[in-house]
Amino acid sequence: MKKEMAAQAALVVRGNWSRIKKLMVRAQAGEDLHIGFLGGSITQGSVASAPEKCYAARVYRWWEETFPNSRFSYINAGIGGTTSLFGAARAWKDMMCYQPDFVVVDFTVNDEATPIFQETFEGVIRQLYGNGRTAVLILNNAFYDDGRNAQEFHNEIAAHYQIPAVSVRESMVAMLRDGTFPAAEITSDFLHPNDKGHELLSYMITYQLDKIYADLGNAEEEPEYPAALTQNRFEDAKRYQIVNSRPELKGFLVDPREKTALLDLYKNGWTARREGDCFTLDVECSYLAVQYLRSIHKPRPVAEAVMDGDSAHAVILDGNFDEDWGDCLALTEVMDAKERGSHRLTITIKEEHPEEAGPFYLVSVITD
Repeated sequence: MKKEMAAQAALVVRGNWSRIKKLMVRAQAGEDLHIGFLGGSITQGSVASAPEKCYAARVYRWWEETFPNSRFSYINAGIGGTTSLFGAARAWKDMMCYQPDFVVVDFTVNDEATPIFQETFEGVIRQLYGNGRTAVLILNNAFYDDGRNAQEFHNEIAAHYQIPAVSVRESMVAMLRDGTFPAAEITSDFLHPNDKGHELLSYMITYQLDKIYADLGNAEEEPEYPAALTQNRFEDAKRYQIVNSRPELKGFLVDPREKTALLDLYKNGWTARREGDCFTLDVECSYLAVQYLRSIHKPRPVAEAVMDGDSAHAVILDGNFDEDWGDCLALTEVMDAKERGSHRLTITIKEEHPEEAGPFYLVSVITD
């Protein structure tokens, strides 16, 4: 009973159900449909003992079991430790190119509760939802110890577009606080759910899908697609790698290895090892961030990023990662100029190590 009450409380934005209902009618008719998940490590399936036990795979099975006459394909585009800024830059390549019919979006623990991440999150949503066809559900994961996440900022977007939003803070975190479950039963680090936690998380979503399916006979009219809530600079976010840019390289080398899978992260970029090695890229943008490898295998070179020659506001890009859980795909803001213009990014190696464990690895440059 408490589990069902928590699932009822999980729906923090009801939104409009017309797209999901239309999708369910198509599923009843036996169409071939594509079910997608875009987010961070929880979506990827971190801590689950097997890929099929993560929440995304479980929600996907709900579609298969509820509509046995349809054929479904599964698109899991979760990448650990990533925000909606990276999500906006990869939404087309990693999700929308597959023409998904239903997408769960999950960036609420990796995004900070700030206006810039509301804007990047809206960039993701407008790419997924703006085609007038794809049904979307927003998932608000949360830290289990204190419930912190960015859901206030994200759910303003959900309400603006009338997209259903399901909150872990209002459901699973609440269950821990009232003693329904000891924390150790569902998480080992108060962030990533274990198998039991993934099962509960999937229930919070499929409970809502069951409610929508039960209400299928009540028609809803889809609201008019609204204008953007934010400045909306990230609906057409760009990601520069070796395949689509021509930087000036002095000491930096192209990594020619082919990327073969979504999680093959450290490919198609540039490497550098020596103090003074320099990378220069001219871009048209108002916002720029640098994506690079921070590694537990140390020491690594340290670089700095400078915009338009303004060395007084240089940003340090440290290739050394002090955590012990694995390498990090870091994404660091270098410029937010608000107004679009022509800019020059210069990345220079400032600190090299003779006994280095590996080079500085520049993965990509992301702009609005």
